[in-house]
Amino acid sequence: MKKQSLIEKQLRRKTNPELVETVIAAKKNKAWLEIAGLMSSPRKKHVSINLNEIDKKVKDKDIVVIPGKVLSQGEINKKVKIAALNFSEKAREKLIKAGGEAISILKEIKLNPEAKGIKILK
Repeated sequence: MKKQSLIEKQLRRKTNPELVETVIAAKKNKAWLEIAGLMSSPRKKHVSINLNEIDKKVKDKDIVVIPGKVLSQGEINKKVKIAALNFSEKAREKLIKAGGEAISILKEIKLNPEAKGIKILK
C-alpha cells in the first residue's frame, strides 16, 4: 500500500478533475486508501477489465470496485454493483440489463465510507 505522501505527490500531476476529487476522497478514509493508491498511479497502470472477467471473479450481489475502466467484452449474468472510474457505453448497458448497478467510485465512497463488503479487482 502506498503512503499518503506518495499519493499526494502523484496526485499533483493529474489533470482530470473527477479523478483528483475521487483520490482525495479515498485518501481521507483509511478503508479506501488502497483505492487512492491505485488511482493515483500512472495511467498505464490503470486497470481495464472486461465484463466476462468480472463475471468469473464475482458472486451475485457483490460490490466490486475497479480502479480503472470497465469494457463490454463478453456478458455478465450476475446482479452486481460495480463502482469504477469509467465505463464504456455498452458495458454500462449490459450491466444494467443484467440487473446490476454501475456507479462512480466517488459515489460509492460517499455511500459506503467504511468500505464494507467491497471487492477490489485489479
